[in-house]
Amino acid sequence: MPRAKGGPKTRQRRKARIKMAKGYYGAKSKLFRTATEAVDKSLLYAYRDRRNKKRAFRRLWITRISAAAKLNGLTYSRLMDGLKKAGIELNRKILAEIAAHDPAGFTQIVQKMQEKTGAASA
Repeated sequence: MPRAKGGPKTRQRRKARIKMAKGYYGAKSKLFRTATEAVDKSLLYAYRDRRNKKRAFRRLWITRISAAAKLNGLTYSRLMDGLKKAGIELNRKILAEIAAHDPAGFTQIVQKMQEKTGAASA
């Protein structure tokens, strides 16, 4: 069987992988094998953390809403239940933004919810 060296294609593939490892420390950005290992691992982390980011933001939103709800004399779960029963369809992201940047507006939402459901603060 004749020897296959690969030439330009091999060089292109290696160059691309080294380019992906740009900015990595030491051998991870210079040597093909270590660069490949580092890039493969970082791609796995990127894939995993795109999903984890969604979890982290949801936790942050819930924490912010909970803190604002406590300032209005409610628990998080009672607030969310009341909003659903009152037909106020605001997602957690928007509620958290309102809670963080417009406390007066958040209080108005809570009051509107209490009017519609007849729930008093706990």
